[in-house]
Amino acid sequence: MESRKPNIGRREFVRFGGAGLSGLAFARLLGSETSEAAEIENPHAVRPSHFGPRAKNIIYLHMVGAPSQLDLFDHKPLLSKWDGKPCPPEVTAGRDFAFLGKTSTLAASQWKFNRHGESGQSISELLPHLHTVADDIAIVRSMHTEEINHAPAQMFLHSGFGRGGRPSLGSWVTYGLGSENEDLPSYVVLLSGPPGGAGTSLWSTGFLPSVYQGIQFRSAGDPVLFLSSPAGHTPGDRRDVLDTLGRMNAMHEDETGDPEIQTRIAQYEMAFRMQTSVPDLMDISGESAATLAAYGAEPGKASFANNCLLARRLVQRGVRMIELYDSDWDHHNNLKTRLPQKCGDVDQAMAALVTDLKRHGLLDETLVVWGSEFGRTPLGQSKGGTGQTAPGRDHHKDAFTIWMTGGGVRGGVSHGETDDFGMDIVKDGVHVHDLNATILHQLGLDHEKLTYRYQGREFRLTDVEGKIIQEILT
Repeated sequence: MESRKPNIGRREFVRFGGAGLSGLAFARLLGSETSEAAEIENPHAVRPSHFGPRAKNIIYLHMVGAPSQLDLFDHKPLLSKWDGKPCPPEVTAGRDFAFLGKTSTLAASQWKFNRHGESGQSISELLPHLHTVADDIAIVRSMHTEEINHAPAQMFLHSGFGRGGRPSLGSWVTYGLGSENEDLPSYVVLLSGPPGGAGTSLWSTGFLPSVYQGIQFRSAGDPVLFLSSPAGHTPGDRRDVLDTLGRMNAMHEDETGDPEIQTRIAQYEMAFRMQTSVPDLMDISGESAATLAAYGAEPGKASFANNCLLARRLVQRGVRMIELYDSDWDHHNNLKTRLPQKCGDVDQAMAALVTDLKRHGLLDETLVVWGSEFGRTPLGQSKGGTGQTAPGRDHHKDAFTIWMTGGGVRGGVSHGETDDFGMDIVKDGVHVHDLNATILHQLGLDHEKLTYRYQGREFRLTDVEGKIIQEILT
């Protein structure tokens, strides 16, 4: 029988349909037959890895603005002797700084460092809770990047490219592996404070199909924008709209072969299921009092602590990629006041996350990464860029620190070294491409094989570089 076009125009459909984002999965939840359009291949389906993975999920803790590694992880006793003195000219010769100009006065850390755990990891007194998991984390003190300002460096860290238009790490991961959860997005973003200078491009799909976009969850109102159905629409009303939408999308697919139509269908389907799954996920009030206290989490409050607890809940539900962004780490001045405040925001919760993942038997299969877009100089900086009034530290791309745990990472190890001032790497440098190659490797993905053809060439997250940091892996 010849197929018959729907007797409703696109404008009428948009005006009167009221489908919202409830989508094609309405049929499945009602127990009726799946609509014709929903039978198109599912872009969220699990895909095989290149080799046996050590991790199934990743939680990425990004400190927006770049914490000072010299005050948290990279202890430099020599700086105490040089505090307030001009830096030797050979140390800064030929080097670019974001704001310091010709200033070259060295600044020691104002906080004590001690060794912790059986491994003797050197960590600042500003992170007392992280001390308790020192034997679980690998600290890489020899990171370096290509970009010196926030937005380009954030994009470079997440996409391997210092400008917009490329897929983020999370998009590459979900494109390569798919999702093990049919009721939630495979890539979830949680914010405590505003996003970085690069904004939503940090979880963009770039030229990958948009189905692999990171989805931001919110703490107030709808957890996901536009998730709720329009008021006054019955299930029957929406069934009629979804049937029409399915036929229209199927026709459009036949005419154009556009893969974004499959994306649209899959997202409608996912969105309806999310109307039930997301509110249940976001309600942490059912967690035990001991768990809430361990994280410092408070139900109904927007905080990094709540987001860390939500990250564990997302891992339990099979979400592949979870990224937490915590803002206000850009300390060009008032470091003595602002850095302890920010450490107080995150220290307890991120240590609790590691401990809680272990308690639930999830750490072995969950890779946790903590870091930022670059580091900070050993030179003092005030608000005006010179002098020592309420000093802070400027951007530094040539040496910074990250830490990792879980998912096949060796706990209690330190990797890489910087010089006596913390200005340059002197041993085992790790480029951002190396970090991303290692993350993909632990998820069972070969960074050289995970490619996507666009505009006539093959692209990958690590461009034409990247080597695995074998020394920190089990």
